[in-house]
Amino acid sequence: MTEAVTEPVRCGWVSSAPEYIAYHDEEWGRPVTGDDRVFERLSLEAFQSGLSWITILRKRENFRAAFAGFSIPAVAAFGEADVERLLADTGIVRNRAKIEASVANARAALDVGLSELIWRHADPDAPVPKALADVPAQTPGSKALAKELKSRGFRFVGPTTAYALMQAIGLVNDHLADCWVRGTY
Repeated sequence: MTEAVTEPVRCGWVSSAPEYIAYHDEEWGRPVTGDDRVFERLSLEAFQSGLSWITILRKRENFRAAFAGFSIPAVAAFGEADVERLLADTGIVRNRAKIEASVANARAALDVGLSELIWRHADPDAPVPKALADVPAQTPGSKALAKELKSRGFRFVGPTTAYALMQAIGLVNDHLADCWVRGTY
């Protein structure tokens, strides 16, 4: 007799797409530090705005290649020719405002310790969500983070994008109470 394989309980936003499962199980909500690594996540969250996250996941390697591995000094040095190159790159999301925001954000990040700045807004005591309806789209912490980033010249970083970043890099743990990942890190 063969035993049925039971899938672990995951957060309700995870579809059966392998990219979503891997992202949820191995990355989402786990602490990310380091200026370039945080800059990558900030950039990808901005590119995701208005799109499905699966679109970004499927293009992530192309984004990394197109944006010099999200090296802050390299992206900060991008000029108009680079913007035009990126607008012609079918492997990424070709949106001028988002591309120009990424370059501007890299330039703004040169003047601050980006990882440290963002991690000051961590909320380890956020309530444990029991259902997707318990997960907010923005919080007072994400509003404060967005305000601070904007005051330092960052673009495409409203409170909702800031909260998605906070979730993605572990400033809050929004894995649902019954999700197998919740207590693993």
